[in-house]
Amino acid sequence: MDRTAQLTALPAEPAIAYDPPPAADSPQARAARVLTDNWTGTSTVPSRRLYPHQWSWDSAFIAIGLRHVSPLRAQTELETLLAAQWADGRVPHIVFNPSVPLDAYFPSPDFWRSSTAGRAAGAPRTVQTSGIVQPPVHALAAWLVHCADPGLSRARGFLARVHPRLAAWHRYLLHRRDLGGGGLASVVHPWEQGMDNSPCWDAPLARVTPAPARSFRRADLDHGAAEDRPTDLDYGRYVRLAGDYRDRGYADGQGEFAVEDPAFNALLIASEHALARIAHELGAVGTARHTRAERLTAALVERLWDPTEGMFFCRDVRGGGLIEERGVSGLVPLLLPGLPHDIAAALVRTLTGPHFGLGDTTRLVPSYDLLGEAFDPHRYWRGPAWFNTSWLLERGLRTHGESARADALRSAFVRAADDTGFAEYVDPYSGEACGALGFGWTAALTLDLLHLPPGHGVSGTGTDTFDRSDKGGDRA
Repeated sequence: MDRTAQLTALPAEPAIAYDPPPAADSPQARAARVLTDNWTGTSTVPSRRLYPHQWSWDSAFIAIGLRHVSPLRAQTELETLLAAQWADGRVPHIVFNPSVPLDAYFPSPDFWRSSTAGRAAGAPRTVQTSGIVQPPVHALAAWLVHCADPGLSRARGFLARVHPRLAAWHRYLLHRRDLGGGGLASVVHPWEQGMDNSPCWDAPLARVTPAPARSFRRADLDHGAAEDRPTDLDYGRYVRLAGDYRDRGYADGQGEFAVEDPAFNALLIASEHALARIAHELGAVGTARHTRAERLTAALVERLWDPTEGMFFCRDVRGGGLIEERGVSGLVPLLLPGLPHDIAAALVRTLTGPHFGLGDTTRLVPSYDLLGEAFDPHRYWRGPAWFNTSWLLERGLRTHGESARADALRSAFVRAADDTGFAEYVDPYSGEACGALGFGWTAALTLDLLHLPPGHGVSGTGTDTFDRSDKGGDRA
């Protein structure tokens, strides 16, 4: 079945007044075309050539943008991902498309061997996945998708179907992944945090013996310049960590790498607030979720905040202590409305100061310290600006009353995304496109920012940072 037939086979959406159709030559139309081109019939690939499967946090961000084009497709995006959830609650970071050749992407399904190596953890038998996870943006995405068309959502039972899966996902992270004992979730592989090649991982990765280069073939170098991608040495360490995790049956708590990351946990907190909203919509009380989110915010501050440096740092659970590398992950907690005022103000100063330069020397938020020894404006997560983290920080600035800065970042985001053909990431100084073009979350989050007028307000509770201006959203 070709993609056009798959699209037309979807159930018709109800007649409802969405935004007026964009002009054919508008940024909205161009962004929507990217999502159409990347649509497979049940989900959206990040990039047709470089990333030909479904990625977990990509799909969450893509659904957030898709809701403005097709709430039905946005719901289907999340439902497809959650259908591949493991029995222990984990949502895998890749759901593999069986029609894609094995050599199109590495690590491929035959590396992960999810249905056999993951049997004890409850991996699905009918679909192949990876065995690691990615940041938990999914409950937040589900709530926003619901808000785009509550009538359609209720008619399809969307929230009723995804709620138990999202609750199980959070239980897995809060119980199986509290490897440091302080209440925060740990990642057990750099790919789980999503910022794969960040210098924040260099110290804990140095303890890992890399897999021999001859034991794997990197498909990513067929589509991207080697100088922009992780080194062979780092990739060998990634492969070793993933292979060891697989060989332990994907059991948590035994590996060499365990890190508490501020962005991963901030997104878990935001999604806890969203789960409270979802529970309320389904007729339950969400108070416990909000309370848990507040407790997690306090743990985040206690374990990862450095008042001297004015930002959050990762904590190396195995090596002990904070990893004093300034990555964009340490700024992402700005999106949380429950942060103490002095911490939010310090994060804004760090974001706009010499280490990240937003509004002064950089167009979008760099992924790493401009003054750091490891800074590289083009190498994957070691300096380039990514659109999803800039979107999160635009939300954070707006949450904490920095509307002018948020408007400036929003404008720079939309301009850079459209000018570069919706690039995967960009040089933070020049805005030069890097990585894949026609990238899914870049297009989707552009649609989301174009949907909201500059200067729109937000309140300071729950998920109102994200949903106050959405049409049709019920207020808990």
